[in-house]
Amino acid sequence: MNRPEVAAAMAVLEAHRVEISRKRTLDLFSEDPRRFEDFSLRLDDLLYDYSKNRLTRTTLHHLFDLARVRQLEKRREALFSGEKVNVTEKRAALHMALRNFSGRAIYVDGRNVMPDVVDERGKFLAFAQAIRSGEFVGATGERLTDIVNIGIGGSDLGPAMAARALSPFGAAGLSAHFVSNVDGSDLADTLKRLDPARTLFIVASKTFTTQETIKNAQSARNWLVAALGEAAVPHHFAAVSTRLDKVAAFGILPDRVFGFWDWVGGRYSMWSAIGLSLAILIGPEHFEEFLRGGFDIDEHFRTAPLSENIPALMGLIGVWHRNIWGYPAQAVIPYDQRLARFPAYLQQLDMESNGKSVQLDGDAVTRATGPIVFGEPGTNGQHAFFQLLHQGTEVTPVDFIVAAEPNQADAGHHALLFANCIAQSEALMRGRSQDEVRKILQAQGMAGAEIDALAPHKVFSGDRPSSTFIYRQLTPRTLGRLVALYEHKVFVQSVIWNINPFDQWGVELGKELCNRLAPLVSDAGADLAGLDGSTAGLIAARRRLAS
Repeated sequence: MNRPEVAAAMAVLEAHRVEISRKRTLDLFSEDPRRFEDFSLRLDDLLYDYSKNRLTRTTLHHLFDLARVRQLEKRREALFSGEKVNVTEKRAALHMALRNFSGRAIYVDGRNVMPDVVDERGKFLAFAQAIRSGEFVGATGERLTDIVNIGIGGSDLGPAMAARALSPFGAAGLSAHFVSNVDGSDLADTLKRLDPARTLFIVASKTFTTQETIKNAQSARNWLVAALGEAAVPHHFAAVSTRLDKVAAFGILPDRVFGFWDWVGGRYSMWSAIGLSLAILIGPEHFEEFLRGGFDIDEHFRTAPLSENIPALMGLIGVWHRNIWGYPAQAVIPYDQRLARFPAYLQQLDMESNGKSVQLDGDAVTRATGPIVFGEPGTNGQHAFFQLLHQGTEVTPVDFIVAAEPNQADAGHHALLFANCIAQSEALMRGRSQDEVRKILQAQGMAGAEIDALAPHKVFSGDRPSSTFIYRQLTPRTLGRLVALYEHKVFVQSVIWNINPFDQWGVELGKELCNRLAPLVSDAGADLAGLDGSTAGLIAARRRLAS
């Protein structure tokens, strides 16, 4: 469905881009002394600065027109009202209910889900506290000090990211580990550092059938049984799943099984019992603060007008970059080593959600959808791929993320870190002209011919867009806010692109083919007839090399 109004709104933006491209971003600052104040938003201690993007009030006016044509506000209301916005799976997408502290009822199919949410949260947080306090111990009576989360995708990326980010809030003597890859080295490298008597495994799989997760869980079980015997299993395993029959068959006790609902998508599930490993590490109070950070953003996104709505602006500026300027990627650079996994978490959130080529009604999309998302902590990224960001042939918008104060770090280090962050955003915007380069080289005493040869290599085009998030300190509440901001940004863009951000059919075919090919790989005598030449050739090559 490509309504004429949408095409008209896009055409207005495209014409506006031609006009605004005649100006540099620095010119926009020169023309408007209040540009920083007018093109940034605050929510308590969180500041979102989008002033270094090449846009004006007119740009925003046109983007808001596009949002209204796409009925963003109506679609936002449908999301929060529990309508089946996941149309292909006929489900609501109500992960916001997991962090709802408003006291308001939230309905799915006419039933208020909040009593169930609160009850389940109470159960898994009580279990987390029992592990932390030593009330629940291992089979030998020793305290459980190492928590191994076995999951994949949303059952791994979120908790793993958050556990590292919030490690300063972890309890002394507790460690969290995360195993996801079916590559046996992932589990083996984790287990070789652990004592079975002090290890708790959390198997995170809603259906308890996820191939990689169940394979790793069975191998972990074998390792435990070999050391402590079959009777130890109930003392050392918990699960996040809805399949009580399969969990019981595995040997996990019912009071160590925690669930969530089909209206919670995997990549949005960290707020549920999927976050159990995080709750054990940082404790129930800090986990609830993490939830409250998400709730802060839910309320802001739900109620703030578009012009003052941080996720709405993030999403619309992303559309401006992706569809009007044609930028294919988005970099996210946290200047915080503990946020090292945040870009990977956002890769799944964004690319699995909006990596779609079909509209809600089944028609093909006619414009680009989700960008390629990548990133690495600063300053490491500066010595890796920033060369491309500054001088590459493709322009890549950047989100910089930085705290004003460090957690458990030297203040001198942090001042240098912060300076690097804002220097990079300034350099991307400012650039350096050939005239500026020539003057610098002349001042260094370089001769004319040398300057002619070197100057072109030292030119930076500038006008490379970036936004910056600054907050006081990376706390559980701050992290909850950051995650929820990007969740709602992804939703905003899905509305503009008229796609479903809550399904992921693109991962299904590979799983199906793996199930068909796995027996052929395992059985060296299996007939490879019927396979394409490359697949058959690769299996045959593996048989030769592994023999």
